[in-house]
Amino acid sequence: MHASRRTLLAAALCTALAAATPFAQAADAPITIMVGGINKIIYLPATLTEKLGYFKDEGLNVTLQSAPAGVNAENQLIAGAVQGVVGFYDHSIDLQSKGKEIEAITVFCKVPGEVEMVSAKAAPTFKSMADAKGKTLGVTGLGSSTDFLTRYLAGRKGVPEADFSLLPVGAGNTFIAAIQQDRIQAGMTSEPTVSRLLKTGDAKVLVDLRSAPDTEAALGGLYPASSFYVQNAWAESHKDEATKLAHAFARTMAYIHTHTAEQIADLVPRDFYGNDKALYVSALKASLPMYTTDGRMPEGGPETVLKVLSAYKPLVKSAHIDLSKTYTNAYLPAAK
Repeated sequence: MHASRRTLLAAALCTALAAATPFAQAADAPITIMVGGINKIIYLPATLTEKLGYFKDEGLNVTLQSAPAGVNAENQLIAGAVQGVVGFYDHSIDLQSKGKEIEAITVFCKVPGEVEMVSAKAAPTFKSMADAKGKTLGVTGLGSSTDFLTRYLAGRKGVPEADFSLLPVGAGNTFIAAIQQDRIQAGMTSEPTVSRLLKTGDAKVLVDLRSAPDTEAALGGLYPASSFYVQNAWAESHKDEATKLAHAFARTMAYIHTHTAEQIADLVPRDFYGNDKALYVSALKASLPMYTTDGRMPEGGPETVLKVLSAYKPLVKSAHIDLSKTYTNAYLPAAK
């Protein structure tokens, strides 16, 4: 056989194999995880797992990247630019209604950990979400989980989407600036931004989704949120990597529940808390109960999320969502 013909056949074979395994990846290949705001306390387990060396303990080569909002990270995952995302579980349900399958393989938080903050200026006449009519409300990004939750909370108080505006303002400094400049009268954000606004007096708590009782009162049940999710097809073709990632994150969840907020804060980069580490520790201490102990999906949680999204998303409401394809505990260590 001529060399040129052998070369062509080899090339054709490689092309066929690549087409058959679109998620093919070398065993020690880098894994990139996009985090929807790496300095947010709700997503802290991602950085902690890296700092504690748990990825390396599993033989993984993981790189963490940050996106301004969960929806940005989700888009990167669907495009195949990253292998996993640390974001909100609700995206898995929303995307299934659009014909795309992603699944949470580790759940970090039983509740959103988000807070609807109202500016001090607007607070006298903005006492509940029923007063959202005519207001501009801040979200991290359009199509983000803060967008989902804001629409639901307003609708539950009788305010239709047409009666208020949503403005993407990110989190941290950009969110605070939007409040201070009156570009938004209220908005949804998480820690440590919440504590910073309360300390300066620039905003007050309107709806609190940081605890189980408050979340159940506002949303009708637990709302599993911060999680690590991947494309279902990737997990199926990379079971070893998926298992190692889930095990690494599960170790971190156990670490969080066996160490103090001060000990945990000592592991995070300085830019997570700036010049006020005490404020960060205080916010983290108040946030610890929202974390799962083992990374497993809380019972009844997926049903609550589906109910919330179905309330104002026609595509989700009309779709036959298979919740069993939106999460799995299969890659986690066996329950004790």
